Amino acid sequence: MATIEPYETAAGKRYRVRYRTPERRQTTKRGFTSRREAESFLATVEVSKLKGEYIAPSHGRRTVGELATDWLELKSLSKPSYLATLQGTMNLHVLPRWGRTPIAEVTTSSVQAWVNKLAADRSASVVKRAHGILAGILDMAVKDGKLNANKARGVTLPRKQRGAHAYLTWQQLIALADESGQHGPFVLFLATTGLRWGEAIALYGRHIDRARQRVTIEQAATLVGGQHIIGTPKTNHMRTVPVAKAVLDKMPLTLPNVLVWPDPNTGQMRRHPNHDHGWFAEAVKRCQKAYPTFPRVTPHDLRHTAASLAVSSGANVKVVQRMLGHASAAMTLDQYADLFDHDLDTVSAAMDAQLERAWTA
Repeated sequence: MATIEPYETAAGKRYRVRYRTPERRQTTKRGFTSRREAESFLATVEVSKLKGEYIAPSHGRRTVGELATDWLELKSLSKPSYLATLQGTMNLHVLPRWGRTPIAEVTTSSVQAWVNKLAADRSASVVKRAHGILAGILDMAVKDGKLNANKARGVTLPRKQRGAHAYLTWQQLIALADESGQHGPFVLFLATTGLRWGEAIALYGRHIDRARQRVTIEQAATLVGGQHIIGTPKTNHMRTVPVAKAVLDKMPLTLPNVLVWPDPNTGQMRRHPNHDHGWFAEAVKRCQKAYPTFPRVTPHDLRHTAASLAVSSGANVKVVQRMLGHASAAMTLDQYADLFDHDLDTVSAAMDAQLERAWTA
């Protein structure tokens, strides 16, 4: 039988509620400042017991930090690079704010305030990743019966602002390759195949079929803790990509178990060049000095260039999707809708022709 009892404290009269859990264990909740507040709590407990939704208050006292390790363990089968990103974001943005907070004390308003503050200094991607970690930890707590509801869900998150892609023309690409010196063939390869940097540097001689002018992508390298880790490509699917003969002719001839694109100085896998002063950035600066309209591009923009050059050569969206290794054609269209504007003109012209024939029939 549940009871409500008054008791005296230095701050005045308080009330405690004695009740039994669904497992018939006696428990007590103290600190209510009025009998009405205690009665309201007791009514809530009895309703939750009837609905089978009762959660012991001790579960809610577990902190976000205490559960964070368990949540990260659930992600243990993910790629090392992704795990490293999650760990870094958790340590930098989540645990400093929420590590000592009991999960029952996380409120929607406090999460929204945290998101707003983070969004003022960080990109939308970082904010969404940090929020996703906190929400994921609380989702786990709900599933494990430690929490009734996840108060981190439903907050307003910043929208990603997709910037315009930078594309090189054939002439600009050749100029960049020339300015890249010994790295020139690598630049041409990236800009005509659309491979991601990590996919390209993980290629071995056995992946090149010169007779068919094809490259098979079955693995990718990611830099984790200063070390390259070999794993599956981003979408976990192997794919085959065409390579122009002119590009193949400039590629080094390698044995089956030798890297196609090692670092020219160390023989190891290539690290991404320094963003501001690496060989790629310096080659771009030289091109911009020689050609005032030359765009500011990054190594990843070579992937965008490959999509642009493929479309301008007549490739349809499905071909571009397979070449880039996107999960779906919809993703390709979302990324590169601007490259298919000519299709709109084609549709308009075709409709005009159909209407003209219909009116004159």
